[in-house]
Amino acid sequence: MSVFNLGNAIMGSGILGLAYAMANTGILLFLFLLTVVAVLSCYSIHLLLKSSGIVGIRAYEQLGYRAFGTPGKMAAGIAITLQNIGAMSSYLYIVKSEFPLVIQAFSRADPTADLWYLNGNYLVVMVSIGVILPLALMKQLGYLGYTSGFSLSCMVFFLSRSVVYGNTGRLRAFPLQTAYTIPILAFAFVCHPEVLPIYTELRNPTQRRMQHVSNLSILVMYTMYFLAALFGYLTFYGKTETELLHTYSRIDPYDTLILCVRLAVLTAVTLTVPIVLFPVRRALNQMFFASKSFNWLRHVAIAVTLLSFINMLVIFAPNILGIFGVIGATSAPCLIFIFPAIFYIRIVPKEQEPMHSIPKILAACFAGLGVAFMIMSLSFIIIDWTTGSSNSGGGH
Repeated sequence: MSVFNLGNAIMGSGILGLAYAMANTGILLFLFLLTVVAVLSCYSIHLLLKSSGIVGIRAYEQLGYRAFGTPGKMAAGIAITLQNIGAMSSYLYIVKSEFPLVIQAFSRADPTADLWYLNGNYLVVMVSIGVILPLALMKQLGYLGYTSGFSLSCMVFFLSRSVVYGNTGRLRAFPLQTAYTIPILAFAFVCHPEVLPIYTELRNPTQRRMQHVSNLSILVMYTMYFLAALFGYLTFYGKTETELLHTYSRIDPYDTLILCVRLAVLTAVTLTVPIVLFPVRRALNQMFFASKSFNWLRHVAIAVTLLSFINMLVIFAPNILGIFGVIGATSAPCLIFIFPAIFYIRIVPKEQEPMHSIPKILAACFAGLGVAFMIMSLSFIIIDWTTGSSNSGGGH
């Protein structure tokens, strides 16, 4: 169940943007970048788990408090909140954009008809109330293990259909339009807010067991990401759009297989939202209600407020790639690189590991890499926006 939950936290709408990233970088550079980000994610989880083991704390925000006091706790809580709100927004944006198309295709309704059940804004609200909210009201994350397993199986079905439609055209690289590529890859592997909550509920929890769960989850998603991106790219090359499902619909929007794939992805991303909501609610509790015991009214109120806010955000979000890029370029470097490293440096006693020891030097370099990555990614995105380049073209 822990592997399912963490894998589901890693997997999400990011898989739909990876073919576009490969179209911008070429296959070899994409594989290199994907491998680097996956390895770095495993290392940062190692830093988190070691820090957690030393002080006996299994909450990201409390690690921040132990390292830097209240500012550290607030910084971690805000980063988790921004990151996961961005993730949930991207998931629900897919529901908003794809669900009407699936219903229209199955019902053979006139796409120009003004029907309420073809309105994505109505549908995303209905899905949030009818499916996501009941699951988000669960008291413990472990209860969602079965829905996480089903969600992953839906994405496996999506991957298998991508392989069916993929062709074996000549491998060719496109110019390096990397403004969004690295943020999309970073966003695709962010699972750090969920690591410690899952660690808490792990049977016989040890650092080694949780690291094994993390490594296995990242390996599985690494394989799925690469294959989905590869066959999506080999099918459309330079015509690959920011969301892969939208690109596949150009083959035949009424094809039964494509409709089933769309439905599977919709199911997968919908069932991922409650997993991602849990760390946000926990972060808000740690920031504002740390001294309070569990309260069902507060538990429900936070979930309802978050889903209401995200639905409003989704209705007005202009482009799914913008969500990937901006959130991936800001909060993802903090959660993957900067915070695990600086928390580790501050928490591990100097008597155990002096500042000039190799582990702490590596951690310091890791934090510096995160800062450089954030500056580089934000700069690329700002340049892309101000110059009005076509990198973000083709999306919804």
